[in-house]
Amino acid sequence: MKKTYLLLLIGLAAAIVLTGCSWDVRFGGGPKSANSSSTNNSLTKNDEKPVVGQQVTSPTLGQQLIDLQKAKDSGAITDAEYQAQKAKLLENK
Repeated sequence: MKKTYLLLLIGLAAAIVLTGCSWDVRFGGGPKSANSSSTNNSLTKNDEKPVVGQQVTSPTLGQQLIDLQKAKDSGAITDAEYQAQKAKLLENK
């Protein structure tokens, strides 16, 4: 009878320890939380999807203009494309 109680006590202790370790387990992959330090809370890439509970905000006009300037400076777009996109952004404000 004492062996049964001892085994039950050991099993219960193991279950408590293992349950404490598994609180952060997420099935299906993805980030563990929206506030995790390893995730970026703002959407900066087109292929990123919001995490449940994460607020989705659009970039400000200023940020769009900065990004457009960086694209022009890096050679990703031509000066003519830059001017056209800049005019489009400014007329939509």
